[in-house]
Amino acid sequence: QVQLVESGGGSVQAGGSLRLSCVVSGRTFSNYAMGWFRQAAGKEREFVATCTQGGSRTNYADSVKDRFTISRDNAKNTVYLQMNSLKPEDTAVYYCVAAQIVGILPTTPRAYDYWGQGTAVTVSS
Repeated sequence: QVQLVESGGGSVQAGGSLRLSCVVSGRTFSNYAMGWFRQAAGKEREFVATCTQGGSRTNYADSVKDRFTISRDNAKNTVYLQMNSLKPEDTAVYYCVAAQIVGILPTTPRAYDYWGQGTAVTVSS
């Protein structure tokens, strides 16, 4: 069984930075494309970022692509989301996701088979 556990969320001032981590267990990490979604209170889940199995290709939502960076360390079974220049509108619960896909980087939640429990990020003005 594949399990994803996020960490690194917290509360920061606008303009600050956070790095989220997601540790994957139960399956060979390198077999999976990885990504991040977020969900603000009362809103739909929103695509944030994703990367291929080797981490060589990435895809970002327009709202974050100039500020966030997704990366992965397959030796540590971990994917990261570095978030810089945070804005109040980034406030949400962030979810790590995984899918055994090749050659594509979907932006829809239904494309991803496994989800973590989420880690909360709050950005104050």
